[in-house]
Amino acid sequence: MNLTISGHHVEVTPAIREYVHTKLERIRRHFDQVIDIAVILTVDKLREKEKRHKADINLHISGKDIHVESLAHDLYAAIDTLVDKLDRQVIKHKDKIQSHQHDAIKHIPDPASAQDV
Repeated sequence: MNLTISGHHVEVTPAIREYVHTKLERIRRHFDQVIDIAVILTVDKLREKEKRHKADINLHISGKDIHVESLAHDLYAAIDTLVDKLDRQVIKHKDKIQSHQHDAIKHIPDPASAQDV
């Protein structure tokens, strides 16, 4: 798994890097076939007192790319909501992959023929 963490208008400190890495361990527990992860952390300064922190992630897994973004007033809160959204999408994708094992139509009992017997 390749992990790339970059920052726009913010320096990515080792503490932020470690925080993102520990949060992404939850994704790897649910789905271990992750090929590439790119995290972009952005701080937009709108006015003097107002700052908007944005976290984007592009997750590349076999057959699909997942993009999630999150906005908050704190960078750590943006990372938390980002990982929550990503976790829901990864679990949904995993369920779609595993649910292709349906019963064939000929093996499903017909309720009309069961009543005639």
